[in-house]
Amino acid sequence: MNREKEQRKDKRVETHIPVRFRVLGGGDGTTGSVSKNLSQGGVRFRTREFVPMACRLVVELDMPMAARSVKAISKVAWISRAPSGEGYEVGNRFLEISKKDKEFISENVDSFILYNEPAPTVSLCETKRGGIAAEGNEAPEAE
Repeated sequence: MNREKEQRKDKRVETHIPVRFRVLGGGDGTTGSVSKNLSQGGVRFRTREFVPMACRLVVELDMPMAARSVKAISKVAWISRAPSGEGYEVGNRFLEISKKDKEFISENVDSFILYNEPAPTVSLCETKRGGIAAEGNEAPEAE
């Protein structure tokens, strides 16, 4: 994977964005996934199905901070078994993407980092009143 990093020219950030993809010219068989990382030049995602090298895909990304999707035609640059052994991780290079979508990714790549930071976890429990209170901060009992 060092070779892969050396070939990258665009900033790539970890993401968890819904992805839909299908083989270009392969009919309506769309598969859903979630991105692992994204850059102006491509996207990495996990899939249960093997996708051949150099295969061209129609990729659609549901962007979390916009009420629209980013669409592109990509080429599978690499594929490897997922670390869990279940499914594959697929690296794609965008071949055709609108200037508007490419600029959107470029302008928002830093906000993807903020979007993907883990939210603070709060353990919740239900009180006798049926309300919800943070653990350790019990709500007063109903009189």
